[in-house]
Amino acid sequence: MASEKSTVDTVCTKVYTREEIAKHTDKDDLWLIINRKVYDVSKFNSHPGGEEILIEQGGQDCTEPFEDIGHSSDARELMETFKIGELAEEDEGNEVICELNDLPNGDSSSGSWRSWLIPIVLGVLATLVYRYFIKAH
Repeated sequence: MASEKSTVDTVCTKVYTREEIAKHTDKDDLWLIINRKVYDVSKFNSHPGGEEILIEQGGQDCTEPFEDIGHSSDARELMETFKIGELAEEDEGNEVICELNDLPNGDSSSGSWRSWLIPIVLGVLATLVYRYFIKAH
């Protein structure tokens, strides 16, 4: 009886400390932390906001500015090509981590449409209240 050989793909992730990452702030050696993942964006020359935005954030955690902008799922996929590791556990602190994989598959529109949902619903409700309660009297 022939035995089947099992193969397992092992993916090793390099872990960096904030101190290590903070050393990479030059245009030609530029690292960022986004959602506890470390990215080397030294060769990313086509950022829509310009390279100055990246240089300004170099060597530090730029999760908040990244998420505030509402990057598209295409941008998030492109980021994976620049990923070089993750932030070390001892640097975890009490921060909340937003995983980049929370977007539904196949969503290629920008994530900013979700930020319009609440104002639209509130606008419709305000219109209904005005038309049926205030204008009617």
